[in-house]
Amino acid sequence: MLDTLCVIDDDPVFTFLLKKMIEKAQVTRQTLYFENGQEAIDFLEANREQPGTLPQLILLDINMPILDGWQFLDEYAVLHRELARNIPIFMTSSSTDPEDYKRALASEFIIDYVRKPIYVKEIQSIVGQASVLPQ
Repeated sequence: MLDTLCVIDDDPVFTFLLKKMIEKAQVTRQTLYFENGQEAIDFLEANREQPGTLPQLILLDINMPILDGWQFLDEYAVLHRELARNIPIFMTSSSTDPEDYKRALASEFIIDYVRKPIYVKEIQSIVGQASVLPQ
């Protein structure tokens, strides 16, 4: 079980349903929700030296206002070396564009690309994959 899972997504319907799936999956003690990549980057920067506060997993949407998923990854690429823990990132999207899939998996920070909607078994699988990676 994770201490903290982070969801970066601006879709209120998706995040509501995902919250229910996460609760059913019983995979984390706490879930942080951010509506755009900038809010998440600000949180990571503010807590960079506190491994107990940083999430153990990020679910990152592609299309968001202010700072989208791709822009988040650009900022994260600069910030990640300063973080007190390695944070696995899974890209989540309803996009069926093969270019999005290829671009996500080309990133050194993305573990996998997961199509929305996300159900209990997928959440459990994602957490299982993240749990075996070095923190």
